[in-house]
Amino acid sequence: MKTRIDFHSSVSNQLDYACRLVRKALAAQCKLMVRHQDESQLAQFDQLLWAFSTTDFLPHVVLNEGNHLLAQHTPILLALASDAQAFNLMSKTATRHNKNPHHAILINLSETVPATFAQFERLIEIVPQEEKSTQAGRERYRFYQQQGYQLNHIIAK
Repeated sequence: MKTRIDFHSSVSNQLDYACRLVRKALAAQCKLMVRHQDESQLAQFDQLLWAFSTTDFLPHVVLNEGNHLLAQHTPILLALASDAQAFNLMSKTATRHNKNPHHAILINLSETVPATFAQFERLIEIVPQEEKSTQAGRERYRFYQQQGYQLNHIIAK
């Protein structure tokens, strides 16, 4: 089964928008990974998840070498785009009988194609309104299209 790919474009605030999608996925009992452009963006998103809603708890962990066992039990994983090890850390702890539950959704907040996107059931690309981000989003869109993926396009409200 091919990865379902959704592009959310014209997003005015990428991190707030991502928080809403994370909350929605968690409410549907999905486990997910959020891929970040850089450490600054990851730190901002980490803080935003703690303060996003006074009525929701959005448990998450930054994925790194030291906490991959904790990550197995946490529904929301945060990883850097430059960290090729992030996905492999979760995969190495999953066994043949215990499929990695974080394969359900990958939210991409970076401007590059995630190398491991095809191992997820669903990829959500969030494309901000800024010209540079929009151009990078178009390039990713063309890449997935050339690879034969069916793409869904949602214009943010």
